[in-house]
Amino acid sequence: MVGVGAYRPVAVVTNEEAATSAGVSADWISQRVGVEERRHADGDETVVAMAVEAAREALADGGRTADDIDVVLLATCSMPSPMPNGAASVASGLGCPAAAAFDLNAACSGFCHGLAVADALIRAGTARGVMVIGSERMTDWVSAEDRSTGPIFADGAAAALVVPSAEPAIFPVAWGSDGRNADLIKIPGNTGEMEMVGRKVFRWTTTALAEVAKTACERAGMVPANLKAFVPHQANLRIIEHLSRAIDAPGLVTANDVVSAGNTSAASVPLALHMLRQRGEVGSGDPVLLFGFGAGLTYAAQVVLCP
Repeated sequence: MVGVGAYRPVAVVTNEEAATSAGVSADWISQRVGVEERRHADGDETVVAMAVEAAREALADGGRTADDIDVVLLATCSMPSPMPNGAASVASGLGCPAAAAFDLNAACSGFCHGLAVADALIRAGTARGVMVIGSERMTDWVSAEDRSTGPIFADGAAAALVVPSAEPAIFPVAWGSDGRNADLIKIPGNTGEMEMVGRKVFRWTTTALAEVAKTACERAGMVPANLKAFVPHQANLRIIEHLSRAIDAPGLVTANDVVSAGNTSAASVPLALHMLRQRGEVGSGDPVLLFGFGAGLTYAAQVVLCP
């Protein structure tokens, strides 16, 4: 990855506002989820528009131009309709309309799946510059009155440009799914609103995923103590803290972007990485473990070297 960019919607929604809609207290949200505020997109901040802005920043961060992109990969589960795909419109907006462009839906693990696909495309010689973007408008698909989703999910986008390198900087992915429990997080066709069995999802994340993180480290030829930072999907703060403890690497910087951004699904991992870089908590070349997980139930983890 040579550049990372992000777009956070302008509107900030406080816990007091979210709590009123969901019929809970602001303290309840803070204690149960760990979110203090989140961003909600307005009418002009579409999945595509946010993706374009995030990708433009990634290009600038990497010192590249749209001419360096031959594939646009958009990780999202919140496009308003199945056709046309969002990636082609993003490619046009970036000024590379001839690039291959496709959407990838692995929900909250989408960005990490996208990185693995980009890595494979470049290793195979099929691509020379892949823009991987996670962009979501989750507020279009949740009810503000549903306390299990409304106060948690939010909107945003982040992107990374992936190009060839002489030495590996994106290491082998550890990924998979548990489709037997796919119905724990779903959007039924008859309602168009997300439903989530939060307690069971919490149990899955806190019992089944720590070993995946360790496997990703092994595939990179590292142990957790070699890592500078851990960037998990920003599902909720309790899950993040549990996984960080399970990895058992003292001094590890753990991203907690969920506190100010909420759960932005496929955008959450790159948004959290972007924030760590902005804060100066990670630097160029630092080994970082990215770990997405969510609806499907899908998961993907890989060690990367920070741009």
